[in-house]
Amino acid sequence: MRMRKKKNLEKRLTDVGDYLYISEIDYANRNFVTAVNQKEYLNFASWFESDQPLYLEIGCGKGKFACEFAEKNPDINIIALEKSANVIVAACEAARDKGLKNLKFIKCSAEYIEKYIKPASIERIFLNFSCPFPKASYAAHRLTHKNFLEIYKRILKPGAEIHQKTDNMHFFEFSLEQFSLCGFALKNISLDLHASGYEDNIETEYEQRFTALGQPIYRLEAYAND
Repeated sequence: MRMRKKKNLEKRLTDVGDYLYISEIDYANRNFVTAVNQKEYLNFASWFESDQPLYLEIGCGKGKFACEFAEKNPDINIIALEKSANVIVAACEAARDKGLKNLKFIKCSAEYIEKYIKPASIERIFLNFSCPFPKASYAAHRLTHKNFLEIYKRILKPGAEIHQKTDNMHFFEFSLEQFSLCGFALKNISLDLHASGYEDNIETEYEQRFTALGQPIYRLEAYAND
């Protein structure tokens, strides 16, 4: 079901303009290959006050993880990606209200990140509770499908990592398989994150909900091994 457009959305987006870049791709009539090949690399040096390691969260939702990560890690710059204007506006407002200087947002679908992000520029990617697209016919839409993993490889620096969390066991199994097929090595795999003793976890909105229901959280770290 499509989310209803939020009241005063355009004004709210304008008011957080210092935090947000909005992709101008026409998604209704897009040509994926053409759009990606026409590069519009963003100048992140002008976005952030300090030249620091650059991390990326793909699918940031309302920004709880990104904001908390930025607060706890002032020595790291983080970009948070979200395709829904209705959702990302709340994330931007949260970052603005906290006065975070090391967090910015891009409104864009993950398919197009290579259009805006230079090769070998990201030091870590977070995939937090991505949509599992449970139907097999939608597997290519999963953010750990091999098509996306090849994109991530190109924007990641050598040795950089991808950290994934999900509550969906079948999606996690699919992800393990896809990472291996694409030449990623895996480490710190957890089948029940909250029982693992892992200390640096930052919970997302979804994670809090699933944990309250007693569902295990699955987590992994992956890095390119080729």
